[in-house]
Amino acid sequence: VQLQASGGGLMQAGGSLRLSCAASGRTLSSYVMGWFRQAPGKEREFVADISRSGGMTYYADSVKGRFSISRDNAKNTVYLQMNTLKPEDTAVYYCAASNLPYFTSRRAQYDYWGQGTQVTVSS
Repeated sequence: VQLQASGGGLMQAGGSLRLSCAASGRTLSSYVMGWFRQAPGKEREFVADISRSGGMTYYADSVKGRFSISRDNAKNTVYLQMNTLKPEDTAVYYCAASNLPYFTSRRAQYDYWGQGTQVTVSS
């Protein structure tokens, strides 16, 4: 499966952005989907993931209550709605797909990665 992330940009603190991740090559419903981010000089970290059906989600503590992950399997797309953005949310955001049948926040357990989209939040 090929993943294409989009929707990043420059936003002031307190604003909102919605990221999209479009899949091609295979139906998205076959995968657990996740979002990760990587800030300059830091390791790539888990942000959120969603079950194959979309019925279950899981978030990193740093984004809980502000970010929301969702998916539309008919459109082969996963979304990350980001609200109340903070400067520390600045990073390149990556979507990823896992063949595992259950949630995972472990980067190594994701099999396919998109190219990333830059999110910059100014104070």
